[in-house]
Amino acid sequence: MKDFVLECCVDSVESALEADKGGADRIELAANLIIGGTSPSIALYNEIRRQSDIKIFALLRPRFGDFHYTENEFKILKEEVAMFRDAGADGVVVGCLNVDGTLDVEKMEELVKEAGDMHVTLHRAFDMTKDPFETLEQAKKLGIKTILTSGHKNNALDGKDLIKELVEKAGDDIEILVGSGVNANVIKEFLADTNATSFHMSGKVTLDSKMEYRKEGVSMGLPMMSEYEICQTSAEKIREAREVLDNARK
Repeated sequence: MKDFVLECCVDSVESALEADKGGADRIELAANLIIGGTSPSIALYNEIRRQSDIKIFALLRPRFGDFHYTENEFKILKEEVAMFRDAGADGVVVGCLNVDGTLDVEKMEELVKEAGDMHVTLHRAFDMTKDPFETLEQAKKLGIKTILTSGHKNNALDGKDLIKELVEKAGDDIEILVGSGVNANVIKEFLADTNATSFHMSGKVTLDSKMEYRKEGVSMGLPMMSEYEICQTSAEKIREAREVLDNARK
């Protein structure tokens, strides 16, 4: 019987509770998922922990953009690993690259050591590396437990062939977590065509803001994005994915 994992990426208490309600095994906790995710606040982590006992992996990324970090950025990243370790997080999700597109093994080794007994996931910095198979072997040697990947493509379906290869080469040494564009139907396709068993999704829907007064002509962020739309995980979408995995287990 296969062991399936369903991880949900969230950036609010409400989304975390919806993920839990829908049957996710764990959450990847971030801030600002609209730009790919940045490090969440410890206050956000604490509030979710007060309301739920779901496993929490904290995505740690000091800024939007590439994964080659300055010394100052790396100091922050390392301190965040220690902060979430001390807070009792179940895992951290991190990634550092060299300028030539290889994994920064030296920095990653420091982060893995700082994490202690926490689960360490190499996030989609993996998808920005030059050689996925070399990076896979480096991650194994570092003791990283999971690689989150879309198969070096923008979405997992387009990267399915590479993901299939990665799952085979990973064996039981490291979890290949399929992410980007994942939903119940995508999971069905992966179960039919690959040996993948771990899936990462947001299950998000767009909600209309409760604001009645809406100021025209003022934008707090990217001008093409509405200030009055809120992206939030839907328990129903997570439940649909959970049911696919539960049925495959039978």
